[in-house]
Amino acid sequence: LAPTVMSLCGRKAVGVCMNQVLCRLSVRCSSTVTLSSRNKTFGGYTERYRHYSDSLKCEMGFAVFKPTETGSPPPVVYWLSGLTCDDTNFIFKAGAQQHLQDAGLMAVCPDTSPRGCDIEGEDDAYDFGSGAGFYLNATTPLYKENYQMFSYISEELPEVIKQNFDTSNKQSIMGHSMGGLGALNLFLKNPDKYESVSAFAPICHPTECPWGQKAFLGYLGSDTTAWKEWDPVELLKTIDVDGLKRDILLTFGDSDEFLPTQLKPETLPVHPKLKVEIQSGYDHSYYFIATFIKQHIEHHALALRT
Repeated sequence: LAPTVMSLCGRKAVGVCMNQVLCRLSVRCSSTVTLSSRNKTFGGYTERYRHYSDSLKCEMGFAVFKPTETGSPPPVVYWLSGLTCDDTNFIFKAGAQQHLQDAGLMAVCPDTSPRGCDIEGEDDAYDFGSGAGFYLNATTPLYKENYQMFSYISEELPEVIKQNFDTSNKQSIMGHSMGGLGALNLFLKNPDKYESVSAFAPICHPTECPWGQKAFLGYLGSDTTAWKEWDPVELLKTIDVDGLKRDILLTFGDSDEFLPTQLKPETLPVHPKLKVEIQSGYDHSYYFIATFIKQHIEHHALALRT
């Protein structure tokens, strides 16, 4: 499938030649997306795109599932993947497309970090740097130029979607592990922007677990007060949980090897709006996600369709 330029700063342009011209002229416009693959799936389409991100100052990829057109634009649910993942994990492994089609929802799956930024150390470990952006805005000298994933997910990418796809103005967010942490932080920091949130095996209290502490030190520096701004347990102390429009749905498996050391669901406050489910025998994998993805999609469909 030849790459296709879908939008040029609001103007339509088709063909790889236009993309090559843009590259030669060093023209950068984050709303210009290039289609790299398209597969019909349960009546809808699973597609992958590339675009230049102004927030991250690099090329980024994202995947979408577009349901069959019904005459009204679909709402959007964002999926944030976990450590070492990219934009393909959810669309390849979660078995979500049929449920998204049935619910009439469009899914958008961004990558988990900037890529190819040539920052010293960004490719040295699985849990920091490439594939491990933690969906925050970095402030340390090495990473603040590119690692602005919070701004990318909350501001830039929704605008790219709006410019290139016919969608409604409603959106929700969900994720897995590091992506579950990101989904919770994005929702808790922007409760009016998202209709609902859910997460599979999220990192609940990153200021008190090895993954979070390593990432926060590298991205935010040694001031642990700043870390609390990216910790769901801490954020829940600062908002009116009673006033949330919908329950927060969190699903864990009791055979998840990371449950006691990295995820720490027991640190979450007990509240009627926090629906925490511990499923017997399930681990941290996409087999677990595929088992319960229908429940999560229905959770979001209820919020997005009413």
